[in-house]
Amino acid sequence: MNFDSLFEQLTGSTPFPWQRRLYETAILSGWPKCCDIPTGLGKTSIIAIWLIALAKHPEKMPRRLVYVVNRRTVVDQTTTEVEKLRQNIALPALLSELYEPLSKLCASPCDNPLALSTLRGQFADNREWSSDPCRPAVIAGTVDMIGSRLLFSGYGIGFKSRPLHAGFLGQDVLLVHDEAHLEPAFQHLLTAIETKQEKSSGPKKITVLELTATRRSAGVPFALDAQDEAHPEVLKRLNAHKRIYFHPIGDEKKELAESLATLAISRRDSGREVLIFARTVKAVEEVKEFLDKAKIPKCNTEVLTGTLRGYEREQLLKKESFMRFLPSYKKDARDYPTVYLICTSAGEVGVNLSAADLICDLSTFESMGQRFGRVNRFGIHQDSEVHFVHPKDYDTQDATEWDMDKPIEASRVRTLALLRQLDGDASPNALRKLVRKDQNAVLSAFAPIPTLLETSDILFDTWSLTSIQGRLPGRPPVAEYLHGISDEIPQTTIAWRTEVELITGSLTSVYPPEALLEDFPLKPHELLRDNSDRIFEQLKILAKQSGNSPVWIVASDGTINYSNTLEQIASGDKGEIQNCTLILPPCAGGLKDGFLKGAEKSSENYSEDVSCHWPDKENHHRDRLWGDEKPARGMRLIREIDLHVNSDTEVSEEAEDDSSVSDRYWRWYELPKSADAEGSRFASAPVELAVHHQDVARQTDLIMDKLGCFTELRSALLFAARNHDLGKKRDLWQRSIGRPAGETRWLAKSGPGMHPRKVGENYRHEFGSLANSADDATLMAMTEELRDAALHIIAAHHGRARPHFTLDESFDPDYRSQVTRAIAMDTPLRFARLQQRYGRWGLALLESILRAADRAASINPSSTLELKP
Repeated sequence: MNFDSLFEQLTGSTPFPWQRRLYETAILSGWPKCCDIPTGLGKTSIIAIWLIALAKHPEKMPRRLVYVVNRRTVVDQTTTEVEKLRQNIALPALLSELYEPLSKLCASPCDNPLALSTLRGQFADNREWSSDPCRPAVIAGTVDMIGSRLLFSGYGIGFKSRPLHAGFLGQDVLLVHDEAHLEPAFQHLLTAIETKQEKSSGPKKITVLELTATRRSAGVPFALDAQDEAHPEVLKRLNAHKRIYFHPIGDEKKELAESLATLAISRRDSGREVLIFARTVKAVEEVKEFLDKAKIPKCNTEVLTGTLRGYEREQLLKKESFMRFLPSYKKDARDYPTVYLICTSAGEVGVNLSAADLICDLSTFESMGQRFGRVNRFGIHQDSEVHFVHPKDYDTQDATEWDMDKPIEASRVRTLALLRQLDGDASPNALRKLVRKDQNAVLSAFAPIPTLLETSDILFDTWSLTSIQGRLPGRPPVAEYLHGISDEIPQTTIAWRTEVELITGSLTSVYPPEALLEDFPLKPHELLRDNSDRIFEQLKILAKQSGNSPVWIVASDGTINYSNTLEQIASGDKGEIQNCTLILPPCAGGLKDGFLKGAEKSSENYSEDVSCHWPDKENHHRDRLWGDEKPARGMRLIREIDLHVNSDTEVSEEAEDDSSVSDRYWRWYELPKSADAEGSRFASAPVELAVHHQDVARQTDLIMDKLGCFTELRSALLFAARNHDLGKKRDLWQRSIGRPAGETRWLAKSGPGMHPRKVGENYRHEFGSLANSADDATLMAMTEELRDAALHIIAAHHGRARPHFTLDESFDPDYRSQVTRAIAMDTPLRFARLQQRYGRWGLALLESILRAADRAASINPSSTLELKP
């Protein structure tokens, strides 16, 4: 089957000429550096093109595609596209062409050979994409989500998982940066990473594809050609009717919201989909209030801002008023009411919205271009209108006078002048002609470029030292390297979690909040984000009614301050919450319709903790249950919390026998295939250590057969697989998993009915495995390079040894201190040698092989034990 047939079967559409040409280019000479494809012409089909190329030419294609957008959104096109591709590759016509070739690339059996991690829904930030380094995967995320992980600093993930994510995202990847001109700092960073990787011997380097209509750097992009522009459907979309109308006003602060609302209300009987854009959340809220006062039915008006909590954004997808803006919505013969969607910039990028009409305020040129792209996207209307409100004095203002003091306003003035040149035509073709006419003028009307920070070898090295937790001199937070330095107001994130109100006082020493969030990370659907000033004002209101509520403050480096109350935060310096995540107890309230509202009090305890809630109830990934409640089939225990413990000592036998209190034990479960954790000490049944080592070695062999890199290290990897858990051969460790008294077999995993004990908490079995392996004859017969690789992979298979084990972890109950000191000193030196050899991202990918094999073997052990309690 040729490309055209495969593309049509896979996507449901015949390919445009540019899509066919891009496929041929990628196969013959590699992916271009930059693509200039107008909105509405299927840019996300690059994923389908990559997938076909990977199935047909796996030796030429990266295993993973990372799609980066610069906004958190509700129905990102990437997710919608990939969900369809995952379903379609299993169609009978494509089984032998795509599904089977892709399946052969995977090392572990899976329900679909294409893994997906995304911004929303059941695939939100899951682990399937990083569980098998051989498996094809698409990862969709924001600049923050992807960029922080690339720099070993992933927001919302613990230190143990950070190198794993960096390795998967920084090697063997095609990274597609959508609308790259909107995030020049991130594009600058990606270029620096590419340059650094070119100097290392990492196996499969990152490939960056910049999607932009206005590239700031030099070079000729891949673009439409004459054949494309003669295509009937392309012509239809390029010339989609969008008539511009200008509405000058006097005082923008006082008149804007009412002017936007008046234009919207005038269409109340049109039966059309009306999209409204405003630059600020405040303006969006005021427009919504005006529509409510005009008695526009609330069910016909929706709000979409970047401040909305992810869970509530997901609920929009179930509302017909929102679905009307999606191209997939099919109308029948009945009369439809006018529906309104009021957005900030969250609706500008990565959202496949197509309204009949657009009403908006004046923004910078690149923002206006994105807004125009959300109206009559596919050219189906012949009467679409674009109305925008602007200060009337901007028509006479000299932008150069504002360049220094008011650069944003200077850009808006230039944008207005450029839009006047369109002669009322906001079609994609008109915008393209304007850009071609004077690209420098267009770039001068963009939002000002932030100050771009330069990276260095020292910075990349310090970010890669993930086992050094907390603040480290010379290791700055990564945010300014992702976005640059600008005058934007700092942001704060809010979540609601039950553990905040339960794990207090002495319990925080038994169950450290850092460990709890490592086991049960915050997910995108739990998070609300807004500028820090507005958050602080709402917290001050909330503190008047819930001031004693405890609050966890998670800093950007992952450290947690859990000694604050809401009242203390509200009465302190607002700078203390900037660029942080605040986790509130549900009883504190403050949430309404997905927004932080200080005057709102929750009527039900825990009603706002959605950590276990998923938009798709059939794909429930994790759960937290009390007492004897039973988890869903296939769930694995990852954490048991005994709320009767009041110190970090071992629980007494009397307390262990007290099982009458249903709210004493709180057990956390996860579905292993999409788990966040590397591998729990718990399993569906106990697993013997020898069996586990054999299973991991077998799985490592499979990965090495499929991966196509690190072949020279196969013997080292297999040695590590057969010895990585030798440190579990300690009575101390066996007691910690609750091995029954009298049992003599060494266990790798515990099972149901085995009660873990709080003993030897600081002992690390990886460290013990190094002691067991040091004098092994097989290891000693290897070259120095292979020995380094084998020992480091053992040491790092749970995220430590980058570069060290902490002082309290550097011990082994079965070995003398002289031996353990030598092991502790060798570990960082070995890490440095290997990182120099394979590069930062290459070494992280190497570590992922054993971690993936260990995880797969833990999920599906070849045999289990039945133990008597």
